Amino acid sequence: MNFKSYIVLILILFLSRDIIAQKKTTTIHILNADKADYDERLGKDIQRLIGNVVMRQDSTYFYSDSAYYNEKTKFFDGFGNVHIEVNDSTDIYSDLLKYNGNTKFAELFHNVILKDDSTTLRTEYMTYDRVGHLATYPNKGTITRNDKKLVSKKGYYRDDIKVVYFRKDVVGTMPDYKILSDTLVYDTDNEMMYFYGPTTIHNKENKLFGNYGWYNTETELAYLDKRATLSNKEQSITSDTMYYNKKTGYAKAISDVVIEDTINKGVVRGELAEMWRNLGKCMITDNLRSIYYEERDTLFATADTMYVYFDTITNDVQRIKAFYNVRFFRNDIQGKCDSITYVIADSAIYMRVDPVLWAEDTQMTGDSINIVIKDRSIDSLLMYPNAFIIQQDSIKGFNQVKGKQVTAYFKGNEIDHMLNEGNAETIYWLREDDGSLIGINISQSAEMIIKMRNRQINNIRYFQSIKETLYPEEQLEKGQEYLKGFIWRDEIKPQRSEFGN
Repeated sequence: MNFKSYIVLILILFLSRDIIAQKKTTTIHILNADKADYDERLGKDIQRLIGNVVMRQDSTYFYSDSAYYNEKTKFFDGFGNVHIEVNDSTDIYSDLLKYNGNTKFAELFHNVILKDDSTTLRTEYMTYDRVGHLATYPNKGTITRNDKKLVSKKGYYRDDIKVVYFRKDVVGTMPDYKILSDTLVYDTDNEMMYFYGPTTIHNKENKLFGNYGWYNTETELAYLDKRATLSNKEQSITSDTMYYNKKTGYAKAISDVVIEDTINKGVVRGELAEMWRNLGKCMITDNLRSIYYEERDTLFATADTMYVYFDTITNDVQRIKAFYNVRFFRNDIQGKCDSITYVIADSAIYMRVDPVLWAEDTQMTGDSINIVIKDRSIDSLLMYPNAFIIQQDSIKGFNQVKGKQVTAYFKGNEIDHMLNEGNAETIYWLREDDGSLIGINISQSAEMIIKMRNRQINNIRYFQSIKETLYPEEQLEKGQEYLKGFIWRDEIKPQRSEFGN
């Protein structure tokens, strides 16, 4: 059944009493009583039946220890060991019965039990409408079915279509999970539960919350709508719509998806997410944005798609991969590439496919860039091959470092020194302490160690095949102030404004 069908069903539950007036009254037959007489104190039309009372109307049988029956009004009361045999599968038991034979409507009191196949309803007061096949309890009832137990303040059961409607403070208990809901419809034939209010499904590991949806108790597939959340102690996924299969550990979140990680203090947003819990993998895509809150600063990032890999036992994040048009911003460092991987255990970030990093007035590129993190700050940075570092001079021009492989080592979040290996080249503007230009140094060697001070090149040590020339600015030929492959890419540098609030 779809949601529209259940809305119709709910209307039927309330309107079924109106059908009674259209039904023809049938005779009530007394099939057995150990003793029968009239008690004038009760009225001349009221018959008293005592001992093994059996009565029938249509195909329904009524049993009790004793009864009072008014043949004229077709009302009777049953006392003690009351049993209504509705059909081959449905039986109702209680201590006291009041029955209207005209409307075929029963009231049952004390220790009321309705049994229908594998479904059992228990309550202290219940009404049963034979015409509408509707059992109603207005003040707390419990329904058990196989290994499932559901309790609510109010409830309705249709024995012809095997559907239960629970209302207010619904609590469902199963061997591995629990359901809390405001309104729940349980189709026992199809083992489907439908929710029409705030609902939580939780077990030892996860909690699933939504305001509207359904749950298949056999396949353990759930659908929740109107802002659904799947959470554990470390992470949560929230979206407009969500599917979750407890058995396979698969979840799919659709529209306005928000993933929060309390351990790593991160929030990721997108329009579509999928999680494979048993495989320890989660994917989010479509308008992807992420924020990681740090003590020193906040990191903002965007990409087309992100995968998060986690430990299936501890839920700890182990690795994060983002693809296609990756861009990130932190006040002290910005970057872009087409693929990035963060390995938590190694505290290492791997940037691939046209990676670029910016730090203050410095631009760093290479075919690949590896970043090592220590104490939530950059410890070292490896660019290879075709490494190229460009830094704006404090007054004019660009300082440049180029080589097959360059490793930059950081102190206090600034580059302290660099190791340039393989066809090492540099251009830097050499200045006095007062800023006046001494000359432009152009050098080559097999390897270099470059010391930095105040974010500027301070001195260089050369190793093997050394070639170095200091040019006065006026003697520099056109284009000589740039190393081959120089591209200043400041126009594509990520800005804080592009990441929103």
